Amino acid sequence: MTRETQIAAWLNNVLNNQEYTLEPASSDASFRRYFRVVSNNHSYILMDAPPDKENSKPFIDVANILLKAELNVPKIHEADLKEGFLLLSDLGNKTYLEVLNHQNAASLYKDAYTTIIKMQKYAETHGLKVYDDSLLRQELQLFPDWYLKSHKSYALNDSEKNILNLTFDLLIKNIRSHAEVFVHRDFHSRNLMFCNGEQGQNPGILDFQDAVKGSIVYDLVSLFKDAYIVWEEEEVMDWLIRYWELAKKNGLKVQEDFAEFYRDFEWMGVQRHLKVLGIFARLNYRDHKANYLNDLPAVENYLRRACERYRELHPLLKMINKLSLI
Repeated sequence: MTRETQIAAWLNNVLNNQEYTLEPASSDASFRRYFRVVSNNHSYILMDAPPDKENSKPFIDVANILLKAELNVPKIHEADLKEGFLLLSDLGNKTYLEVLNHQNAASLYKDAYTTIIKMQKYAETHGLKVYDDSLLRQELQLFPDWYLKSHKSYALNDSEKNILNLTFDLLIKNIRSHAEVFVHRDFHSRNLMFCNGEQGQNPGILDFQDAVKGSIVYDLVSLFKDAYIVWEEEEVMDWLIRYWELAKKNGLKVQEDFAEFYRDFEWMGVQRHLKVLGIFARLNYRDHKANYLNDLPAVENYLRRACERYRELHPLLKMINKLSLI
């Protein structure tokens, strides 16, 4: 039986054999696929997550955490973990990436960082995996394993390996000192849906199944240092200050000194950028998703700028500048 035949049989069952239309909605960097299902004038999203490749239970568990915190995430109407199908509420067809422009950016980002504060304040972390030293280092290792080795065809010498390991140690030590909260882990413009009220409060939140308990600045990095859309640093600084002020008013444990808060934001960013460079390279060379290579320059630029600001990161900067010549 083909996967398409399985989908049809499952939908006929959960929709009680009512007529429906089915069209692709989106796909992501995993093996999941999404389809828009319209039946009886009602729109749903079908998540197709083959159980031999994807585990959908974390999606259900985290969705329930976020729904309990009164955040706008898809409601789960039907779930079949054995077959790998979920029928979800439809949050519309416009991502932040599709609608953001200079005229609406301030308003849309205010909605987004206000949502982060609500998530950090009310979303439970009990039962979530912790963003610990091991996980942080595992992610950092994607940079030499995939970006350097596969994308740049570059082999580190012993001195460079030592520089990289020392830099990883510095980053992890800083990050583990941050206050820890619920972390979405991919809170960016492709995973935020523009909702105009009909689909609930703006923004709708997707792709949250990898949530962890970790750094309070992580989701801000995902949002403001987005691989898919780049803003002037002055704009980002303004939005970041507004988040910081609002977070303090809401009793969140951000650094009292903004310079220290910004340093934490930047260093967390360096960890994420190194990871993302590795992931985008892996998506191309292992998973044959070449379009992600188009987004490497933005991430490389974020990384370079952050390293320029901090003397401790200059050895990494020297390596990055060397790689840019390759």
